[in-house]
Amino acid sequence: MRAVGLVLVVGWIAFWAYWLFSARNTKPGQTRWRRFAGVRVAAIILIVYFVRFGGFNHHGGGKENWALGGIGLALWIAGLGLAVWARIYIGRNWGMPMTRKENPDLVTSGPYRLIRHPIYTGIIGGMIGTALATAFVGFIAVAILAVYFVYSAVNEERYMTEQFPADYPAYKARSKMLIPFIF
Repeated sequence: MRAVGLVLVVGWIAFWAYWLFSARNTKPGQTRWRRFAGVRVAAIILIVYFVRFGGFNHHGGGKENWALGGIGLALWIAGLGLAVWARIYIGRNWGMPMTRKENPDLVTSGPYRLIRHPIYTGIIGGMIGTALATAFVGFIAVAILAVYFVYSAVNEERYMTEQFPADYPAYKARSKMLIPFIF
């Protein structure tokens, strides 16, 4: 199970390095400092989770559960894969949660065809996978991050409805906010 934990740590570091690197080529946007509060809280939760609990508690028991480790790793790969795929499709329109971009484009292809916020879905999926593979206490971080992402999505949808009054309501009607075919 230590191998699964190592893969997760290295994978998360690579994911965030890619994320920061790809952020350099985005459209200018307007973000207020307070809007970064959720990102700061999420970062603190992740840091505390990995430092305090080591990220590798293996469900607090003496026996390692390889099935949960494997399922968690698979979910983590799928989640981060979705987030990266969505990040590629959104291109220069990407920004921190609730950022208002100059001259935004309405992206409705790729993963955005079914999910309006696939990056959030992917990161939440990756966090769920991490918690399954390492320690159930990680679901506390997942819950907090999910609440923040739902809040962000609702605010972003108001903005997108203002920006694209003719197209966004139809797009919203044929896609789901975070979970394909469900929510």
